Amino acid sequence: MDLAYLRAHPAHLPTFRTHQRLRETPVAGGNICAAARLTLDDGHSVFAKSWPEAADRPAPEGFFAAEAAGLRWLREAGAVGVPEVIVALPDLLALDWVEPGEPTPEAAERFGRELAGLHRAGSAVFGATWPGFIGSLPQDNTPADGPWSTWFTERRLAPYLRHSVDGGALTSADAMLVEQVIGQIGGLGGDEPPARIHGDLWPGNVLWGADDRAWLVDPAAHGGHRETDLAQLALFGGVPYLDRVLAAYQESWPLPEGWRDRVPLHQLHLLLVHTALFGGGYRDAVVQTARAVLGRVERATVDR
Repeated sequence: MDLAYLRAHPAHLPTFRTHQRLRETPVAGGNICAAARLTLDDGHSVFAKSWPEAADRPAPEGFFAAEAAGLRWLREAGAVGVPEVIVALPDLLALDWVEPGEPTPEAAERFGRELAGLHRAGSAVFGATWPGFIGSLPQDNTPADGPWSTWFTERRLAPYLRHSVDGGALTSADAMLVEQVIGQIGGLGGDEPPARIHGDLWPGNVLWGADDRAWLVDPAAHGGHRETDLAQLALFGGVPYLDRVLAAYQESWPLPEGWRDRVPLHQLHLLLVHTALFGGGYRDAVVQTARAVLGRVERATVDR
């Protein structure tokens, strides 16, 4: 099997893997799917991810289709590195291989400019035309005209707050704190038309390539607020050279006034996803971030 054959017959990939007709090397890093590098007969490599055979349930319906749709939509913008989708099956996704490299200041600045270009490509609506996932959880992508603050609270904060409380990761007192954020989100302003965003852009989903370029992987892509992607880049230690990324972004497409005050608000979504997925280990982060949002709302009110 070479790349041309794979493009023409993507449904044959599972058979070739089953009969060990491909050189397969496990790839570390994922906590939901099994990942591997597959080397084809022509020397070309692809990155394959599949639902683990040892999982106690099958892949959620539409799980890989959602990722494929998001990757293609981001790639259509022609602005930032996004691997090509070569195979998209119900239980398997294969992408063009990106040779890993090391982050550099120059790559970070290029990434900032390219991310601004991706966001500028825009979206007709908040949400997307395909059902969404973030991690293994469904994510409501039902299209809406906005405003962003209403859409964000209804589709990105409230569902994962309920899931986290129902699962025991957050207490009722924690929920009241987040509900205060939901009730006061308008105090921070920042409503904008929908941008074309990755949607799950924590540092682990930025792949630094050997071509001195940053590549976006594992998206929860949709029309959203561009500040969401930028805020997520600062989570969990932050992407390398974040200051260079932000400076280059600002030069390409300046952010609206008060964007730094809104960083915790945009981070709260992904942190609630983590309590929903992984439990109470992320509770303190949710509580601290919600309090930070409320503190910024209070200061914004005084400044007025």
